[in-house]
Amino acid sequence: MKAKTILITGAGTGLGKELAVVYAQQGHRIILVGRTETSLNEVKEVIESQRGSGIVKTCDITDPNAVQEMIQQLLETETIDQVINNAGIGYFRTLQDLTMTEISQMLDTNVKGTIYVTKAVLPTFLERDSGKIMNIISTAGLRGKVQETAYVASKFAVRGFTESLIKELAGTSITVSAVYMGGMDTPFWDDSDFVTDRSRLRSASEVAREIVEREDEEKLIIE
Repeated sequence: MKAKTILITGAGTGLGKELAVVYAQQGHRIILVGRTETSLNEVKEVIESQRGSGIVKTCDITDPNAVQEMIQQLLETETIDQVINNAGIGYFRTLQDLTMTEISQMLDTNVKGTIYVTKAVLPTFLERDSGKIMNIISTAGLRGKVQETAYVASKFAVRGFTESLIKELAGTSITVSAVYMGGMDTPFWDDSDFVTDRSRLRSASEVAREIVEREDEEKLIIE
């Protein structure tokens, strides 16, 4: 297996962190992207303690200029082989109880962030006619759910983006995949009482291992 350089957004906690650790254990170099440098550095330390390789890049993926600048800087020294668009945010209340700011944050991070990162990396993938784009979507991209109107809307948008990108890149050697997984016991729920019993949820490390094992599937569903 050829070692790759994999960029993961939202890599400081939860599934992003666990994906970074699992891929690093396989010998891949990880570019850890997120907003909080301390948590990214903690993941980097875990990777390096296991003799893996990782670097940290802080970036607000809702800012297209910041994303473009980050990718340009990285490409001066790195050859990015794979992108995992994992960063996401969710607020879970009825539509009338959601604030406009919360709705904007979900659309900006979940939808625009995924598109911005993909668009910034795509030219180098096309130039080499190789690369892999994996979008972490969640089962909220498969069906509607109560108290998740705007969140589900954002995930359906990423699903549409992913399915369209697959068609757009069909004549190339670039692969695009979508991951639809159920809820996990991660810090995603720390500031929410939406999930009352997190013990019934799967661990992020378990889900991460399954994703890596099944990464060649174009549509990967983990209920």
